[in-house]
Amino acid sequence: MTFVDSARAFLDREGRLVERRLAAVLFDGEDPAGAVAAAGAYRNADGGFGHGFEPDKRCPASLPIDVECALDVLVVADAPIPDWVAPACDWLASVATAEGAVPLAFPVIERYPRADHWSDWTYAPGLNPTAGIAGRLHHLGVSHPWLDRATDWTFSRLESGFTEDAHSLSEVLLFLASVPDRRRADALAAQVEGWLSKLQWFRADPADPGYGLTPLHFAPTPGSPWRPLFSDAALDGHLDRLAHDQQPDGGWPITWEPPGQASTLEWRGIETLRALRVLRAYGRL
Repeated sequence: MTFVDSARAFLDREGRLVERRLAAVLFDGEDPAGAVAAAGAYRNADGGFGHGFEPDKRCPASLPIDVECALDVLVVADAPIPDWVAPACDWLASVATAEGAVPLAFPVIERYPRADHWSDWTYAPGLNPTAGIAGRLHHLGVSHPWLDRATDWTFSRLESGFTEDAHSLSEVLLFLASVPDRRRADALAAQVEGWLSKLQWFRADPADPGYGLTPLHFAPTPGSPWRPLFSDAALDGHLDRLAHDQQPDGGWPITWEPPGQASTLEWRGIETLRALRVLRAYGRL
């Protein structure tokens, strides 16, 4: 069984339907409608998304992070915009601050199983996830009044200085790559290299066994606008490590503690698909 075959077998055996349908789109050329339909199963009547789409919390209520997960499916699958995107933006508008910022989650998650790190810090509106949601919507070509507000807020926040962690930066980079106002975006993009040196949760060393985001999270393809931030040697080291991290069962591991076995397998499926996408993009499959 080949490297890819064993990973696909892991997804077939342990992964969620949404990752299996995305894999079929990316590797078998299937219509993205199936992946979009799988994402739609997480939708709520209020227009938002929940039900543990991001597996670290098992809350059924709509949360901004789960809307982000739904939008990510559209981006990864290169899918046409479905009819649930506008209602999802309406929902975001209903829970945002007056300026347009949203938090990752709300206190309702405390009534359900969740990872220990999902606590009150996730209730504060911030660049993570506001910038990332806005960036995905811009990538998709969506227009919405909430997106206008969120875009203005994100620019203002960044222009006053960036002091957040690697997760926030990954959201910001999605925003800067896709937002239409290139003058403001390019001025901020020139500062990203300086931000990298101060990041918490940035795993620069491929040999580091701990938790963190690597250069491959920021530049998942050679065509990424953020690829020039990293040397060939750095990227090769992380690609070697990513390939090496495949487990005997065909899937990739995670370095944190989800709230249960189901969440752990769901995350491993997400990480397995991410690994395959990155390794293929860089010619490693």
